[in-house]
Order: sequence, then C-alpha cells, then structure tokens
Amino acid sequence: MPGIAAAVQRERFGLLGCGGLQGEGCGMKNLFEAAMAKEIKERIAKLGPKSERQWGKMTAPQAMAHCSVGMEWAVGDNHPPRMFVGRLFGPIAKSQLLKDEKPMGRNAPTAKALVVSDERDLAKECQRLSTLIERFCAGGPQGCTKHPHMFFGQMTPEEWAQMMYKHVDHHLRQFGV
Repeated sequence: MPGIAAAVQRERFGLLGCGGLQGEGCGMKNLFEAAMAKEIKERIAKLGPKSERQWGKMTAPQAMAHCSVGMEWAVGDNHPPRMFVGRLFGPIAKSQLLKDEKPMGRNAPTAKALVVSDERDLAKECQRLSTLIERFCAGGPQGCTKHPHMFFGQMTPEEWAQMMYKHVDHHLRQFGV
C-alpha cells in the first residue's frame, strides 16, 4: 500500500520528478512524498550522542540546525538575498545536483548563511528539523516558498522538495544514519 499512497500523492501534487518531466530517471525522492518524509524523520531519530561524523566539520546538532535553516527557506520562513556567485553558477549546479538520484558529494562549500558554529542541543535540533519536514510535506507545492534559493535561484516546488531531500539525506549520511 505505501507505493499506492505515494502514487496518489504524486498525482495529487503533480509530482513526476525531474522538475515535472516524464521519462527516464523520474520519480526522484522528495519531501512532498509522505513515505520519504517519514523515512527521513526515522533516520533523524536514530541520531545520538555517539553518532560519529564521517566527514566535514559540523557536529550532529550543528548539522541538524544547518538543515533546519535550509528547510526554513523552503517553507518561506526566511528568504535570504541571492549570492552573486549563485547568479553565475547556481543554475548549472542545480541541474547537476538534480539530474539523478546520486547523493550530494562530500565536503561541498557551505554558504555563510547556512553555517552553524555554536553548540546546539541534539534533541532540540532533531525535533525542530522533523517539525519543519512535516510542515513542508503537509503543505505540498502550495506551501512551498516562491522566493528563489540564495544560490540555485528560481526553483519549482518539486525542485525544492528534491533538493531538501538530498540535503537532509546528505547530512544524515554524514553521521552514518
């Protein structure tokens, strides 16, 4: 039945993956799909004080806070101004990142607006991120921001949903969950 529910939700929201195009490689994982949101929240719940970083500099609480900032952009709570370098390279980077199911690469540069350097409480940050994911999923495309991403530029709701899945997945992989 989960496959049927996901198919119904894709039809309801018009999600065909690949930015709304049908064809090979479509149906990319995204946070509008209830099953994907549930899977991500279950992985977030597995994070603990003993979750070891596989790469990068952030601690697990900092990574969850970092992901929450991105989710706040996706739901429209915050909309930072575009970065000059993003205006030049953002569309190319976006097309490369969203062209397939391949996870995000390790040690990519982080925009200053997304850097979390202070100490955070893991349980609070996990709850905050899970709540934002629930809100994003429940709101569907209509609840997604209309503002451009600060680096990638204008994005469709489907692109936001795919990008947010990949981003959170990336940081969960960073800590082995």
